[in-house]
Amino acid sequence: MPELIVTKDIDVPGIDKLDVYRQYGGYEALAKALNDFEPDGLVDMIKTSGLRGRGGAGFPTGMKWGFLAKNNMPRFLCCNADESEPGTCKDRIIMERIPHRLVEGVIITSFACRVTTAFIYVRGELALAGRQVEKAVEEAYAAGLIGKNILGSEYSLD
Repeated sequence: MPELIVTKDIDVPGIDKLDVYRQYGGYEALAKALNDFEPDGLVDMIKTSGLRGRGGAGFPTGMKWGFLAKNNMPRFLCCNADESEPGTCKDRIIMERIPHRLVEGVIITSFACRVTTAFIYVRGELALAGRQVEKAVEEAYAAGLIGKNILGSEYSLD
């Protein structure tokens, strides 16, 4: 049976709160990314890992990240949490139950892709998911996990 990564700890009571998420290793991957990698090295590691997207095509994540031009143009990340494919419910549970996992992933992706502004789109019909993600973003900002000089690094993201 494959190891659970994205949904690991999803049933822990209170895991939607920053303090509980961090007790279970939350944002350790972000700290490792910021401290141990340059953006290009992180992209290479993701390519080597074989990580794939959760959409129907399962597109290789590192390949997608590698398509970005190597220039200093402003970059934006849009996390599409619309979940509009017929019969799908793979993202909603993450947003509702462990939203910091999504937020941490957005921050790491933004760092790897040299993004300075990120957006998370949540479809209006997913009201609880939207509220949970919004609370997670607010908690992350308050803790210095989003904003200027994240975790004391040179990297900043809004």
